[in-house]
Amino acid sequence: MRKWIVAVCLCFLVLLFSYCRQQAGSAVSSDSPYLNHSDTAEYVGMSVCRQCHADKFSTFVHTGMGMSFGLATKEKSAALFGPHVQVYDSILDFYYHPFWQGDSLMIMEFRLDGADTMHKRTEHISYIIGSGQHTNSHLLQVNGYLYQAPITFYTQKQEWDMAPGMSGGFNSRFGRVIESECVTCHNGLPEQVAGSVNKYTGIPLGIDCERCHGPGSIHVARISSGIAVDTANAFDYSIVNPRGLSTELQNDLCFRCHLQGINVLHPGKEFADFKPGQHIRDYWNIFLPRFDGKNDQFLMASQADRLVQSKCFIESGKISCITCHNPHVTVKETPISLFNKPCLDCHQLPQSTCTETLEVRSLQNDNCSGCHIPKSGSIDIPHVSISDHKIQIPGREQEKEDGKFTGLVALTDPDIEPVEMARGYLRYYEGFVSESAMLDSAKAWLERSRHDDLYDATQAHLWYLQGNMQGLLQMDVKMGNKVPDSWTAYRLGEALLQEGNYSAAANRFKQAVDQLPLQLDFRFKYASALYLDGQTEDAGKEFLFITRENPGYEKAWMNLAVWYINKGDVVAAEEALQNAVALNPDYLQARLTLTDLYLRTRQRTKAGVMMQYLLRYHRDEPLVQELNMRYRSL
Repeated sequence: MRKWIVAVCLCFLVLLFSYCRQQAGSAVSSDSPYLNHSDTAEYVGMSVCRQCHADKFSTFVHTGMGMSFGLATKEKSAALFGPHVQVYDSILDFYYHPFWQGDSLMIMEFRLDGADTMHKRTEHISYIIGSGQHTNSHLLQVNGYLYQAPITFYTQKQEWDMAPGMSGGFNSRFGRVIESECVTCHNGLPEQVAGSVNKYTGIPLGIDCERCHGPGSIHVARISSGIAVDTANAFDYSIVNPRGLSTELQNDLCFRCHLQGINVLHPGKEFADFKPGQHIRDYWNIFLPRFDGKNDQFLMASQADRLVQSKCFIESGKISCITCHNPHVTVKETPISLFNKPCLDCHQLPQSTCTETLEVRSLQNDNCSGCHIPKSGSIDIPHVSISDHKIQIPGREQEKEDGKFTGLVALTDPDIEPVEMARGYLRYYEGFVSESAMLDSAKAWLERSRHDDLYDATQAHLWYLQGNMQGLLQMDVKMGNKVPDSWTAYRLGEALLQEGNYSAAANRFKQAVDQLPLQLDFRFKYASALYLDGQTEDAGKEFLFITRENPGYEKAWMNLAVWYINKGDVVAAEEALQNAVALNPDYLQARLTLTDLYLRTRQRTKAGVMMQYLLRYHRDEPLVQELNMRYRSL
């Protein structure tokens, strides 16, 4: 007891000098005993936790979570580099070459025409995402906006390849948006700029203590004030200790990131709102597909989904992730005996003794998980081998027939509303399986839903994906002056834009922009509608704003160039078009417009370079033939 008092006093002295925030309030929701569930609780950062918990800190930073995210440095990178390292996207015909320029990690995209380089674009990599146990992926930050680069290093096979989801014609190059749903699982909570989806002012360097324990300001303030709880005899409700949670809430904490599926937020909620000790279902729903017959394919971060299908999990009712895993210690340094202990706690009777031969048991070092939690690949991440957390008898799954899709299930809410099921199917269609049957299922669930604002938003989403612009136009009339959520406003704006009602479209897009002013796709459509409506000055200012926010936004450069041309500023238009083509050599509209500009300004040499490309890749285009005739007569 005396040692405990001394430790608290030492910690108290350290915190007096390291933590100077005002003590947080203690208001808390009525159904939670945890003080740090209060909206007044703040995140203090792992360096503050380290003051008292240095032992936990020193081991945690070597875990997969502790090493999940970092600056792009040579120390952080697990990749191989060299002059001949390159990845080729055969569909888009781009090569990618990663290299170090001093201490800066760069990725160069290029295209070859024989031995000549006809396109080259180089981007600076700001962050590496992934601990290096399986992968290193790469993020670039442009004026605060976070995007993923197109190539990943797969450490288990020691090879570079296209990033997950970017092969097979889905290469978004340097433009994959990294929203909060992604970054809040792979990292500590970032400081996101209000009104944006992927702009951040502060990004932590790895998953930290408070992702599992909740915000620490109240806990630190109480310790600093000399208020401490002897945790050997009572719970300290100023902060969450997952060991003190129910099995269900322990799993919800881990399922936040290890139950990868189709996440659908409740209206008004954000992923960063969830805190340890709370139910995921209060913030969003998680959907996953189910199949009859064989079900041996899974996503990499779907450990939880596999676990809950296990007979052990179902029958015991008390298995959580931390039954087997100590989150403070890397699995690489966890003895097999600790993984085996939970198994032996149940399987210790004579009839539960392992029936495998001694030879096989010896090969596995009597490791239960070696056979019953086998290694496997995943369907979403190539070149990796991970543990299949469906505890099983080896070979049983392979004896079944191949599975057929039977529908989505909501794993977070057993009493889910029909409209939420419809939303799940729409997201599944957008992100995974673009088959009309998914839209049919969404429609069927929606027909069972009560009519309210969420119904209208979901109906608009369905009609948008179906291409039912007439339905959206009718909804626009029905809504009148009502301001819908940002995405519904955007979808209504699209229908009005296609209808040719540019003024009304601009108004709807403006509603979307007002709610998310830094969602640049919304802003681009707003500017385009303004331009078509004849409000060219306002449109030009919007296009200019977008290019300043993100100089990599090629479509904004294109439309800005047209604005400059109509103003008579040929020099600015040429520069804008050159930017668009440099970003995307396959941007045909930008190439055609730039070639036309060169011909009009009698820049024959530059026009010849552009014509060489156009004749090689787009010879049969009527506009290319017309430009070629003008070029030859110049």
